[in-house]
Amino acid sequence: MLHTSSRLSHFRKARKDGGVENHLEMGKKLLAAGQLADALSHFHAAVDGDPKNYMAYYRRATVYLAMGKSKSALPDLSKVIELKPDFTSARLQRGNLLLKHGKLDEAERDFKKVLKSNPSSREEQEAQSQLKKSDEIQRLVGQAQSDFTRRDYGSAVSHLDIIIDTCVWDADSREMRAECFVQLGEMGKAISDLKAASKLKSDNTQAFYKLSTIYYNLGDHEMSLNEVRECLKLDPDHKQCFSHYKQVKKLNKQIQAAEELIQQQMYSDAVSKYESVMKTEPNVPQFILNAKERMCHCLSKDQQTAKAISVCSEVLKADPQNVNALKDRAEAYLQDDQYEEAIKDFESAKEHSENDRQIKEGLERAQRLLKQSQKRDYYKILGVKRTAQKKEILKAYRKLAQQWHPDNFQDAEEKKKAEKKFIDIAQAKEVLTDPEMRSKFDQGEDPMDPESQQGGGHHHHHFHGGWENFQGFNPFGSGPFNFKFNFN
Repeated sequence: MLHTSSRLSHFRKARKDGGVENHLEMGKKLLAAGQLADALSHFHAAVDGDPKNYMAYYRRATVYLAMGKSKSALPDLSKVIELKPDFTSARLQRGNLLLKHGKLDEAERDFKKVLKSNPSSREEQEAQSQLKKSDEIQRLVGQAQSDFTRRDYGSAVSHLDIIIDTCVWDADSREMRAECFVQLGEMGKAISDLKAASKLKSDNTQAFYKLSTIYYNLGDHEMSLNEVRECLKLDPDHKQCFSHYKQVKKLNKQIQAAEELIQQQMYSDAVSKYESVMKTEPNVPQFILNAKERMCHCLSKDQQTAKAISVCSEVLKADPQNVNALKDRAEAYLQDDQYEEAIKDFESAKEHSENDRQIKEGLERAQRLLKQSQKRDYYKILGVKRTAQKKEILKAYRKLAQQWHPDNFQDAEEKKKAEKKFIDIAQAKEVLTDPEMRSKFDQGEDPMDPESQQGGGHHHHHFHGGWENFQGFNPFGSGPFNFKFNFN
Protein backbone atom coordinates (compact mmCIF):
# COMPACT_ATOMS: atom_id res chain seq x y z
CA MET A 1 0.00 0.00 0.00
CA LEU A 2 1.35 3.43 -0.91
CA HIS A 3 2.16 5.93 1.83
CA THR A 4 0.07 9.14 1.88
CA SER A 5 2.72 11.45 0.36
CA SER A 6 3.76 9.02 -2.37
CA ARG A 7 0.09 8.18 -3.02
CA LEU A 8 -0.73 11.85 -3.63
CA SER A 9 2.15 12.32 -6.05
CA HIS A 10 1.16 9.08 -7.76
CA PHE A 11 -2.41 10.37 -8.25
CA ARG A 12 -1.25 13.78 -9.48
CA LYS A 13 0.84 12.00 -12.08
CA ALA A 14 -2.04 9.67 -12.90
CA ARG A 15 -4.35 12.63 -13.45
CA LYS A 16 -1.97 13.93 -16.09
CA ASP A 17 -1.14 10.61 -17.65
CA GLY A 18 -4.44 8.72 -17.32
CA GLY A 19 -8.10 9.60 -17.72
CA VAL A 20 -11.20 9.21 -15.61
CA GLU A 21 -11.78 5.67 -16.86
CA ASN A 22 -8.37 4.59 -15.58
CA HIS A 23 -9.19 5.97 -12.14
CA LEU A 24 -12.54 4.23 -12.15
CA GLU A 25 -11.00 0.93 -13.18
CA MET A 26 -8.16 1.17 -10.63
CA GLY A 27 -10.56 2.26 -7.88
CA LYS A 28 -12.86 -0.67 -8.66
CA LYS A 29 -9.97 -3.15 -8.33
CA LEU A 30 -8.79 -1.60 -5.06
CA LEU A 31 -12.36 -1.65 -3.70
CA ALA A 32 -12.65 -5.36 -4.55
CA ALA A 33 -9.34 -5.94 -2.73
CA GLY A 34 -10.66 -4.13 0.36
CA GLN A 35 -8.18 -1.23 0.04
CA LEU A 36 -10.82 1.39 0.70
CA ALA A 37 -8.62 4.45 1.31
CA ASP A 38 -6.71 3.90 -1.95
CA ALA A 39 -9.94 3.22 -3.85
CA LEU A 40 -11.48 6.42 -2.46
CA SER A 41 -8.51 8.48 -3.66
CA HIS A 42 -8.98 7.16 -7.22
CA PHE A 43 -12.70 7.95 -7.15
CA HIS A 44 -11.93 11.46 -5.85
CA ALA A 45 -9.67 11.88 -8.84
CA ALA A 46 -12.37 10.57 -11.19
CA VAL A 47 -14.93 13.07 -9.81
CA ASP A 48 -12.42 15.92 -10.11
CA GLY A 49 -11.56 14.81 -13.63
CA ASP A 50 -15.18 14.63 -14.80
CA PRO A 51 -17.79 16.25 -12.47
CA LYS A 52 -20.54 15.03 -14.81
CA ASN A 53 -19.62 11.36 -14.57
CA TYR A 54 -22.44 9.81 -12.50
CA MET A 55 -20.52 6.51 -12.14
CA ALA A 56 -17.62 8.28 -10.42
CA TYR A 57 -20.03 9.60 -7.76
CA TYR A 58 -21.73 6.23 -7.46
CA ARG A 59 -18.43 4.38 -6.97
CA ARG A 60 -17.33 6.94 -4.38
CA ALA A 61 -20.66 6.58 -2.54
CA THR A 62 -20.12 2.81 -2.50
CA VAL A 63 -16.73 3.28 -0.79
CA TYR A 64 -18.20 5.73 1.72
CA LEU A 65 -20.86 3.19 2.62
CA ALA A 66 -18.23 0.46 2.99
CA MET A 67 -16.35 2.81 5.37
CA GLY A 68 -19.51 3.49 7.38
CA LYS A 69 -19.67 7.14 6.27
CA SER A 70 -23.32 7.35 5.30
CA LYS A 71 -23.43 11.14 5.68
CA SER A 72 -20.79 11.46 2.96
CA ALA A 73 -22.50 8.88 0.75
CA LEU A 74 -25.86 10.68 0.67
CA PRO A 75 -24.74 13.77 -1.33
CA ASP A 76 -22.95 11.53 -3.85
CA LEU A 77 -26.06 9.39 -4.37
CA SER A 78 -28.14 12.56 -4.79
CA LYS A 79 -25.65 13.75 -7.42
CA VAL A 80 -25.94 10.42 -9.25
CA ILE A 81 -29.75 10.75 -9.34
CA GLU A 82 -29.46 14.36 -10.52
CA LEU A 83 -27.17 13.30 -13.38
CA LYS A 84 -29.07 10.07 -14.18
CA PRO A 85 -32.65 10.13 -12.80
CA ASP A 86 -33.42 6.61 -14.04
CA PHE A 87 -30.52 5.03 -12.07
CA THR A 88 -32.85 2.90 -9.94
CA SER A 89 -30.12 1.24 -7.84
CA ALA A 90 -28.78 4.61 -6.65
CA ARG A 91 -32.28 5.85 -5.80
CA LEU A 92 -33.04 2.65 -3.87
CA GLN A 93 -29.80 2.98 -1.93
CA ARG A 94 -30.55 6.63 -1.14
CA GLY A 95 -34.05 5.66 0.04
CA ASN A 96 -32.58 3.07 2.38
CA LEU A 97 -30.09 5.61 3.80
CA LEU A 98 -32.80 8.23 4.26
CA LEU A 99 -34.92 5.64 6.09
CA LYS A 100 -32.02 4.82 8.44
CA HIS A 101 -31.57 8.56 9.12
CA GLY A 102 -35.27 8.84 9.99
CA LYS A 103 -36.08 11.04 6.97
CA LEU A 104 -39.25 9.10 6.27
CA ASP A 105 -41.01 11.39 3.77
CA GLU A 106 -37.92 11.68 1.57
CA ALA A 107 -37.32 7.92 1.78
CA GLU A 108 -40.91 7.17 0.73
CA ARG A 109 -40.60 9.46 -2.29
CA ASP A 110 -37.54 7.49 -3.44
CA PHE A 111 -39.22 4.11 -2.95
CA LYS A 112 -42.33 5.23 -4.89
CA LYS A 113 -40.19 6.54 -7.78
CA VAL A 114 -38.31 3.24 -7.90
CA LEU A 115 -41.64 1.42 -8.28
CA LYS A 116 -42.59 3.74 -11.19
CA SER A 117 -39.27 3.40 -13.03
CA ASN A 118 -39.48 -0.12 -14.46
CA PRO A 119 -37.31 -1.73 -11.73
CA SER A 120 -35.97 -5.28 -11.72
CA SER A 121 -38.03 -7.79 -9.73
CA ARG A 122 -35.48 -7.66 -6.89
CA GLU A 123 -35.57 -3.85 -6.79
CA GLU A 124 -39.36 -3.83 -6.94
CA GLN A 125 -39.63 -6.31 -4.07
CA GLU A 126 -37.14 -4.33 -1.93
CA ALA A 127 -38.82 -0.99 -2.64
CA GLN A 128 -42.27 -2.37 -1.71
CA SER A 129 -40.91 -3.91 1.48
CA GLN A 130 -39.13 -0.69 2.52
CA LEU A 131 -42.16 1.44 1.67
CA LYS A 132 -44.32 -0.74 3.89
CA LYS A 133 -41.73 -0.49 6.65
CA SER A 134 -41.58 3.30 6.31
CA ASP A 135 -45.38 3.53 6.60
CA GLU A 136 -45.25 1.49 9.81
CA ILE A 137 -42.45 3.69 11.21
CA GLN A 138 -44.55 6.80 10.42
CA ARG A 139 -47.38 5.33 12.49
CA LEU A 140 -45.04 4.46 15.39
CA VAL A 141 -43.50 7.94 15.37
CA GLY A 142 -46.96 9.48 15.77
CA GLN A 143 -47.76 7.03 18.57
CA ALA A 144 -44.46 7.73 20.37
CA GLN A 145 -45.02 11.48 20.20
CA SER A 146 -48.53 11.04 21.56
CA ASP A 147 -47.21 8.84 24.42
CA PHE A 148 -44.53 11.41 25.21
CA THR A 149 -47.07 14.27 25.30
CA ARG A 150 -49.22 12.21 27.71
CA ARG A 151 -46.09 11.51 29.81
CA ASP A 152 -46.51 7.79 29.21
CA TYR A 153 -42.74 7.41 28.91
CA GLY A 154 -42.68 3.61 29.17
CA SER A 155 -44.97 3.21 26.15
CA ALA A 156 -43.03 5.87 24.25
CA VAL A 157 -39.80 3.93 24.83
CA SER A 158 -41.42 0.71 23.55
CA HIS A 159 -42.39 2.44 20.29
CA LEU A 160 -39.07 4.26 19.97
CA ASP A 161 -37.18 0.97 20.38
CA ILE A 162 -38.87 -0.36 17.22
CA ILE A 163 -38.30 2.94 15.37
CA ILE A 164 -34.58 3.08 16.23
CA ASP A 165 -34.15 -0.58 15.28
CA THR A 166 -34.84 0.56 11.69
CA CYS A 167 -33.84 4.24 11.84
CA VAL A 168 -30.48 3.52 13.45
CA TRP A 169 -29.00 6.93 12.53
CA ASP A 170 -32.00 9.03 13.56
CA ALA A 171 -30.71 11.53 16.15
CA ASP A 172 -34.17 12.95 16.92
CA SER A 173 -35.62 9.57 17.94
CA ARG A 174 -32.62 8.89 20.17
CA GLU A 175 -32.95 12.30 21.83
CA MET A 176 -36.65 11.68 22.52
CA ARG A 177 -35.89 8.23 23.94
CA ALA A 178 -33.11 9.73 26.07
CA GLU A 179 -35.59 12.21 27.57
CA CYS A 180 -37.99 9.32 28.30
CA PHE A 181 -35.17 7.46 30.06
CA VAL A 182 -34.39 10.57 32.14
CA GLN A 183 -38.02 10.77 33.23
CA LEU A 184 -37.97 7.04 34.05
CA GLY A 185 -34.75 7.46 36.07
CA GLU A 186 -32.70 5.23 33.73
CA MET A 187 -29.77 7.60 33.42
CA GLY A 188 -27.29 5.11 31.98
CA LYS A 189 -29.57 4.43 28.99
CA ALA A 190 -30.20 8.17 28.55
CA ILE A 191 -26.45 8.80 28.44
CA SER A 192 -25.97 6.07 25.82
CA ASP A 193 -28.63 7.57 23.51
CA LEU A 194 -27.36 11.14 23.92
CA LYS A 195 -23.78 10.11 23.16
CA ALA A 196 -25.01 8.51 19.93
CA ALA A 197 -27.11 11.60 19.10
CA SER A 198 -24.11 13.90 19.65
CA LYS A 199 -22.27 12.02 16.89
CA LEU A 200 -25.20 11.57 14.51
CA LYS A 201 -26.12 15.25 14.32
CA SER A 202 -23.48 17.87 13.47
CA ASP A 203 -22.92 20.64 16.03
CA ASN A 204 -25.33 18.98 18.45
CA THR A 205 -24.70 21.37 21.35
CA GLN A 206 -27.98 20.43 23.03
CA ALA A 207 -26.98 16.77 23.32
CA PHE A 208 -23.70 17.74 25.01
CA TYR A 209 -25.54 20.13 27.34
CA LYS A 210 -28.03 17.42 28.34
CA LEU A 211 -25.20 14.92 28.87
CA SER A 212 -23.42 17.41 31.11
CA THR A 213 -26.53 18.07 33.21
CA ILE A 214 -27.24 14.34 33.61
CA TYR A 215 -23.70 13.64 34.81
CA TYR A 216 -23.98 16.68 37.10
CA ASN A 217 -27.18 15.37 38.70
CA LEU A 218 -25.49 11.99 39.15
CA GLY A 219 -22.73 13.75 41.11
CA ASP A 220 -20.06 13.10 38.46
CA HIS A 221 -18.47 16.55 38.23
CA GLU A 222 -15.55 15.41 36.04
CA MET A 223 -17.70 13.88 33.27
CA SER A 224 -20.08 16.84 33.49
CA LEU A 225 -17.16 19.19 32.91
CA ASN A 226 -15.92 17.13 29.93
CA GLU A 227 -19.31 17.19 28.18
CA VAL A 228 -20.00 20.90 28.73
CA ARG A 229 -16.56 21.68 27.30
CA GLU A 230 -17.52 19.77 24.14
CA CYS A 231 -20.60 22.00 23.88
CA LEU A 232 -18.50 25.16 24.19
CA LYS A 233 -16.02 23.91 21.57
CA LEU A 234 -18.92 23.88 19.10
CA ASP A 235 -20.40 27.19 20.30
CA PRO A 236 -18.32 29.30 22.73
CA ASP A 237 -21.29 31.68 23.14
CA HIS A 238 -23.84 28.99 24.06
CA LYS A 239 -25.62 30.61 27.04
CA GLN A 240 -26.81 27.44 28.79
CA CYS A 241 -23.48 25.68 28.41
CA PHE A 242 -21.42 28.67 29.50
CA SER A 243 -23.53 29.26 32.61
CA HIS A 244 -23.40 25.56 33.49
CA TYR A 245 -19.67 25.45 32.79
CA LYS A 246 -18.96 28.16 35.38
CA GLN A 247 -20.90 26.25 38.05
CA VAL A 248 -19.31 22.87 37.30
CA LYS A 249 -15.81 24.35 37.11
CA LYS A 250 -16.20 26.03 40.53
CA LEU A 251 -17.49 22.81 42.10
CA ASN A 252 -14.78 20.73 40.43
CA LYS A 253 -12.08 23.04 41.80
CA GLN A 254 -13.45 22.79 45.36
CA ILE A 255 -13.69 18.99 45.24
CA GLN A 256 -10.16 18.64 43.86
CA ALA A 257 -8.85 20.94 46.62
CA ALA A 258 -10.64 18.85 49.25
CA GLU A 259 -9.18 15.60 47.89
CA GLU A 260 -5.68 17.11 47.90
CA LEU A 261 -6.14 18.02 51.59
CA ILE A 262 -7.16 14.40 52.30
CA GLN A 263 -4.00 13.19 50.54
CA GLN A 264 -2.02 15.50 52.82
CA GLN A 265 -3.92 14.10 55.86
CA MET A 266 -5.27 17.59 56.62
CA TYR A 267 -8.65 16.11 57.49
CA SER A 268 -10.17 19.04 59.38
CA ASP A 269 -9.43 21.40 56.48
CA ALA A 270 -10.87 18.85 54.03
CA VAL A 271 -14.10 18.75 56.04
CA SER A 272 -14.37 22.54 55.79
CA LYS A 273 -13.77 22.39 52.04
CA TYR A 274 -16.52 19.78 51.60
CA GLU A 275 -18.85 21.98 53.62
CA SER A 276 -18.13 24.67 50.99
CA VAL A 277 -19.02 22.15 48.26
CA MET A 278 -22.44 21.65 49.85
CA LYS A 279 -22.98 25.41 49.94
CA THR A 280 -21.95 25.75 46.28
CA GLU A 281 -24.45 23.05 45.22
CA PRO A 282 -27.21 22.59 47.82
CA ASN A 283 -29.84 21.40 45.32
CA VAL A 284 -28.30 18.19 43.92
CA PRO A 285 -28.73 15.37 46.48
CA GLN A 286 -25.90 13.27 45.04
CA PHE A 287 -23.31 16.01 45.60
CA ILE A 288 -24.54 16.41 49.20
CA LEU A 289 -24.29 12.64 49.72
CA ASN A 290 -20.82 12.44 48.11
CA ALA A 291 -19.57 15.34 50.24
CA LYS A 292 -20.91 13.79 53.44
CA GLU A 293 -19.35 10.44 52.55
CA ARG A 294 -15.93 12.09 52.27
CA MET A 295 -16.56 14.12 55.46
CA CYS A 296 -17.43 10.85 57.23
CA HIS A 297 -14.06 9.49 56.11
CA CYS A 298 -12.15 12.59 57.22
CA LEU A 299 -13.82 12.77 60.65
CA SER A 300 -13.11 9.08 61.25
CA LYS A 301 -9.46 9.51 60.23
CA ASP A 302 -9.22 12.66 62.39
CA GLN A 303 -10.64 10.68 65.34
CA GLN A 304 -13.53 13.10 65.79
CA THR A 305 -15.54 10.09 66.86
CA ALA A 306 -18.98 11.49 67.71
CA LYS A 307 -19.12 13.69 64.60
CA ALA A 308 -17.86 10.83 62.42
CA ILE A 309 -20.58 8.47 63.66
CA SER A 310 -23.25 11.14 63.14
CA VAL A 311 -22.20 12.09 59.57
CA CYS A 312 -21.57 8.48 58.51
CA SER A 313 -25.03 7.55 59.83
CA GLU A 314 -26.58 10.32 57.69
CA VAL A 315 -24.89 8.85 54.62
CA LEU A 316 -26.03 5.32 55.47
CA LYS A 317 -29.61 6.46 56.04
CA ALA A 318 -29.67 7.64 52.41
CA ASP A 319 -27.49 4.81 51.06
CA PRO A 320 -27.52 1.76 53.39
CA GLN A 321 -25.12 -0.20 51.17
CA ASN A 322 -22.41 2.48 51.04
CA VAL A 323 -19.33 0.36 51.78
CA ASN A 324 -17.02 3.33 52.38
CA ALA A 325 -19.35 4.85 54.97
CA LEU A 326 -19.81 1.46 56.66
CA LYS A 327 -16.03 1.04 56.96
CA ASP A 328 -15.47 4.57 58.26
CA ARG A 329 -18.30 4.35 60.79
CA ALA A 330 -16.96 0.99 61.97
CA GLU A 331 -13.57 2.62 62.61
CA ALA A 332 -15.27 5.45 64.53
CA TYR A 333 -17.19 2.90 66.61
CA LEU A 334 -13.89 1.21 67.46
CA GLN A 335 -12.47 4.54 68.61
CA ASP A 336 -15.54 4.91 70.83
CA ASP A 337 -15.19 1.35 72.24
CA GLN A 338 -18.49 0.33 70.58
CA TYR A 339 -17.09 -2.98 69.39
CA GLU A 340 -20.36 -4.78 68.69
CA GLU A 341 -21.59 -1.89 66.52
CA ALA A 342 -18.26 -1.89 64.67
CA ILE A 343 -18.58 -5.63 64.03
CA LYS A 344 -22.09 -5.12 62.59
CA ASP A 345 -20.84 -2.43 60.19
CA PHE A 346 -17.85 -4.48 59.04
CA GLU A 347 -20.11 -7.50 58.48
CA SER A 348 -22.58 -5.37 56.45
CA ALA A 349 -19.69 -3.97 54.40
CA LYS A 350 -18.39 -7.50 53.80
CA GLU A 351 -21.78 -8.56 52.34
CA HIS A 352 -21.41 -5.93 49.62
CA SER A 353 -17.65 -6.23 49.09
CA GLU A 354 -16.50 -9.76 49.90
CA ASN A 355 -12.92 -9.44 48.68
CA ASP A 356 -12.04 -6.17 50.42
CA ARG A 357 -8.96 -6.93 52.53
CA GLN A 358 -9.45 -3.80 54.63
CA ILE A 359 -12.91 -5.00 55.68
CA LYS A 360 -11.63 -8.49 56.54
CA GLU A 361 -8.79 -7.10 58.69
CA GLY A 362 -11.09 -4.55 60.33
CA LEU A 363 -13.64 -7.21 61.23
CA GLU A 364 -10.97 -9.46 62.76
CA ARG A 365 -9.57 -6.51 64.74
CA ALA A 366 -13.04 -5.53 66.01
CA GLN A 367 -13.70 -9.13 67.12
CA ARG A 368 -10.37 -9.24 69.00
CA LEU A 369 -11.07 -5.90 70.67
CA LEU A 370 -14.52 -7.05 71.74
CA LYS A 371 -13.00 -10.17 73.29
CA GLN A 372 -10.28 -8.05 74.90
CA SER A 373 -12.82 -5.59 76.30
CA GLN A 374 -14.46 -8.44 78.15
CA LYS A 375 -11.17 -8.98 79.97
CA ARG A 376 -8.84 -6.16 80.94
CA ASP A 377 -8.99 -2.76 79.26
CA TYR A 378 -6.03 -0.51 80.05
CA TYR A 379 -7.81 2.55 78.67
CA LYS A 380 -10.71 1.98 81.06
CA ILE A 381 -8.35 1.38 83.95
CA LEU A 382 -6.86 4.85 83.44
CA GLY A 383 -10.20 6.33 82.37
CA VAL A 384 -8.89 7.68 79.05
CA LYS A 385 -10.09 7.43 75.44
CA ARG A 386 -8.37 5.20 72.89
CA THR A 387 -7.38 8.37 71.10
CA ALA A 388 -5.64 9.83 74.21
CA GLN A 389 -2.14 11.29 73.78
CA LYS A 390 0.79 10.26 76.03
CA LYS A 391 0.49 13.47 78.04
CA GLU A 392 -3.16 12.69 78.89
CA ILE A 393 -2.24 9.10 79.83
CA LEU A 394 0.52 10.21 82.21
CA LYS A 395 -1.74 12.80 83.83
CA ALA A 396 -4.49 10.20 84.41
CA TYR A 397 -1.95 7.70 85.69
CA ARG A 398 -0.45 10.12 88.26
CA LYS A 399 -3.85 11.07 89.58
CA LEU A 400 -4.92 7.42 89.99
CA ALA A 401 -1.55 6.30 91.38
CA GLN A 402 -1.83 8.95 94.08
CA GLN A 403 -5.45 7.97 94.80
CA TRP A 404 -4.75 4.24 95.03
CA HIS A 405 -1.34 4.33 96.69
CA PRO A 406 -1.48 1.46 99.27
CA ASP A 407 0.04 3.62 101.99
CA ASN A 408 -3.22 5.59 101.93
CA PHE A 409 -5.11 2.59 103.33
CA GLN A 410 -4.85 1.11 106.87
CA ASP A 411 -7.54 -1.59 106.72
CA ALA A 412 -6.00 -4.92 105.56
CA GLU A 413 -8.75 -5.68 103.02
CA GLU A 414 -8.74 -2.16 101.62
CA LYS A 415 -4.93 -2.19 101.40
CA LYS A 416 -5.03 -5.51 99.51
CA LYS A 417 -7.62 -4.10 97.09
CA ALA A 418 -5.54 -0.94 96.67
CA GLU A 419 -2.39 -2.95 95.96
CA LYS A 420 -4.15 -4.84 93.12
CA LYS A 421 -5.60 -1.63 91.76
CA PHE A 422 -2.22 0.08 91.94
CA ILE A 423 -0.57 -2.74 89.99
CA ASP A 424 -3.31 -2.55 87.31
CA ILE A 425 -2.76 1.20 87.06
CA ALA A 426 1.00 0.73 86.73
CA GLN A 427 0.58 -1.96 84.05
CA ALA A 428 -1.84 0.23 82.13
CA LYS A 429 0.63 3.10 82.22
CA GLU A 430 3.47 0.89 80.98
CA VAL A 431 1.44 -0.55 78.07
CA LEU A 432 -0.10 2.72 76.94
CA THR A 433 3.10 4.77 77.05
CA ASP A 434 5.11 2.21 75.11
CA PRO A 435 4.30 2.63 71.38
CA GLU A 436 4.96 -1.02 70.50
CA MET A 437 2.92 -2.45 73.38
CA ARG A 438 0.11 0.04 72.84
CA SER A 439 -0.06 -0.86 69.14
CA LYS A 440 -0.37 -4.56 70.03
CA PHE A 441 -3.10 -3.78 72.55
CA ASP A 442 -4.98 -1.67 69.97
CA GLN A 443 -4.90 -4.65 67.59
CA GLY A 444 -6.58 -6.82 70.24
CA GLU A 445 -3.54 -8.39 71.94
CA ASP A 446 -2.65 -7.96 75.62
CA PRO A 447 1.13 -7.52 75.95
CA MET A 448 0.83 -8.44 79.64
CA ASP A 449 -1.03 -11.68 78.93
CA PRO A 450 1.03 -14.52 77.44
CA GLU A 451 -2.14 -16.30 76.26
CA SER A 452 -3.05 -13.45 73.89
CA GLN A 453 0.41 -13.22 72.34
CA GLN A 454 0.64 -14.66 68.82
CA GLY A 455 3.72 -16.65 67.94
CA GLY A 456 7.02 -16.96 69.79
CA GLY A 457 9.98 -14.70 70.27
CA HIS A 458 8.17 -12.13 72.45
CA HIS A 459 9.22 -11.26 75.95
CA HIS A 460 6.29 -10.78 78.31
CA HIS A 461 6.32 -8.48 81.30
CA HIS A 462 4.81 -9.80 84.52
CA PHE A 463 4.76 -8.04 87.84
CA HIS A 464 6.33 -10.46 90.27
CA GLY A 465 4.97 -10.50 93.75
CA GLY A 466 2.81 -7.83 95.31
CA TRP A 467 3.05 -4.31 96.61
CA GLU A 468 6.51 -4.90 98.12
CA ASN A 469 8.06 -4.62 94.68
CA PHE A 470 6.76 -1.05 94.33
CA GLN A 471 8.38 0.20 97.57
CA GLY A 472 10.20 3.47 96.98
CA PHE A 473 8.52 4.09 93.57
CA ASN A 474 7.62 7.72 92.90
CA PRO A 475 4.47 7.81 90.75
CA PHE A 476 5.08 11.48 89.92
CA GLY A 477 8.57 10.96 88.48
CA SER A 478 9.19 11.05 84.77
CA GLY A 479 11.44 7.99 84.63
CA PRO A 480 10.44 4.39 84.12
CA PHE A 481 9.20 2.10 86.89
CA ASN A 482 11.70 0.11 88.94
CA PHE A 483 9.60 -3.02 88.47
CA LYS A 484 10.91 -6.53 88.94
CA PHE A 485 9.98 -8.65 85.92
CA ASN A 486 9.74 -12.28 85.03
CA PHE A 487 10.95 -12.99 81.48
CA ASN A 488 9.42 -16.03 79.78
